[in-house]
Amino acid sequence: MTPSFPLRWLHGVLAAACLVLAPQLHAQSVALSFDDGPTLAATPRLTPQARNEAMLAALAKHKVKAALFVTAANGAVKPEGLALARAWGGQGHVVANHTMTHPDLNKATTTLAQYQQEVLDCDRIVSALPGYQKWFRFTYLREGNTPEKSEGMRAFLREQGYRNAYVTLDTSDWRLNDKLVEVLEKNPKADLEPIRQAYLSHIRQRALAYRALSQRLQGRDIPQMMLMHHNLINALWLDDVIRQFKEMGWTIVTPAEAFADPVYQLEPQRKVPGQSLLISMGRSLGLTTQDIGLRLMDDGDFEIEALRRQGL
Repeated sequence: MTPSFPLRWLHGVLAAACLVLAPQLHAQSVALSFDDGPTLAATPRLTPQARNEAMLAALAKHKVKAALFVTAANGAVKPEGLALARAWGGQGHVVANHTMTHPDLNKATTTLAQYQQEVLDCDRIVSALPGYQKWFRFTYLREGNTPEKSEGMRAFLREQGYRNAYVTLDTSDWRLNDKLVEVLEKNPKADLEPIRQAYLSHIRQRALAYRALSQRLQGRDIPQMMLMHHNLINALWLDDVIRQFKEMGWTIVTPAEAFADPVYQLEPQRKVPGQSLLISMGRSLGLTTQDIGLRLMDDGDFEIEALRRQGL
């Protein structure tokens, strides 16, 4: 696509601003964040406590510090769930806010006042935990289906002192996790290697595609903020995900180091519900779905179809 003059101008302004304010990174970097945890829901293979311990063990093994965005009703409202969240902060990870019950701000039935109360209610639970940071991540990465909601939430976050914890490297780990659980529920002794390989391939594809998009939009590598979830697939294979990034030559940085980059201060005019900050930036600059790439717009459909062809 050949951009129009206004598009070229805006692209240059955004790229120049970030190039001036942030040094060029010598290697691509990424920070890890996990939403919706800690969850007390039952899964095959591992108990909630074992899942939590496995994820923390993988992070500790690689000396990686991450962020946990707590949806309190998934577990932290109970003593045993709150203990799991406390373990993250106790091991040096950030603990932050992802609402009480994970409502969708884009639904007509979710009011601005209700959503803001969800944030405040969750904060009363997580703010006393070690590692707490006043960061908020929108559920489903959706910032509101009306100007009243989106502008109201931006004003609310500013007034309350929250950082909008944007995501740039979005993944569909949740979709592959659903497939993993489905397979294990049918056959607890199933061979999981095809799912592991599909998951690692998915993470690699998304990482490279979002890196290419950041270079296109910003003229440089930015420290990516990756979204995953507190779930079984990461309890089993987070170690492999981190190892793969290292083999790719990527540096894993802390969430605070990533958020220090000025790209995370941008507020795209055209927010895309449920998508990466980079895609929202691309939309603001006039890029189409075809320009951005269909593989960044699906929910792991490519990998799920490949697994289906293997009989899973």
